[in-house]
Amino acid sequence: MEHPISKLMQTTLENIRDMVDVNTVIGEPIQTVIGATVIPFSKVSFGFATGGGEYDARKETLPARETLPFAGGSGAGVTVQPVGFLVIHADSVRLLPAINKTVLEQAISAAPHLVEDIKSVLLSGKEKKEG
Repeated sequence: MEHPISKLMQTTLENIRDMVDVNTVIGEPIQTVIGATVIPFSKVSFGFATGGGEYDARKETLPARETLPFAGGSGAGVTVQPVGFLVIHADSVRLLPAINKTVLEQAISAAPHLVEDIKSVLLSGKEKKEG
């Protein structure tokens, strides 16, 4: 015979599974009027606890074939924290964080775009000299 706590745990896990799916982590893509695609993504954390016990309110001993009354409970928590957005436009993909960053983090994030901008300025200047 299956112990009552097994059913309690199964029900809790099924409810968590219903709440958290891939669409919670990676959102639906959004098309903008300028032709960019924005994809939101989040961090999902969850936890649950289940417990219970068998209790006997009677003072006398139970026969071996009789089971004790069961009491139990479960609880769960889910946290969804926005992380950022992937912005896909033309030939570029950018990550826009949803949380404010420090100045150093912003500089590191902007570095690849800055290098590309400098590279294009230098190449256009070189083309003008050759032309």
